[in-house]
Amino acid sequence: MEDKTLVCVDCGNEFVFTAGEQEFYKEKGFDNEPKRCLDCRKAKKAQSNRRFER
Repeated sequence: MEDKTLVCVDCGNEFVFTAGEQEFYKEKGFDNEPKRCLDCRKAKKAQSNRRFER
């Protein structure tokens, strides 16, 4: 496998989906590639956590 450059659906920036990450996804049985860059994934997770704290 080779590194892939993907585009984040939230911010539109390019990010690298490394060969190692691809192997991890394959091992876990994930069919889809990530849609968000690391920063946007963290922001979305933080936003979700805030909703449950109320």
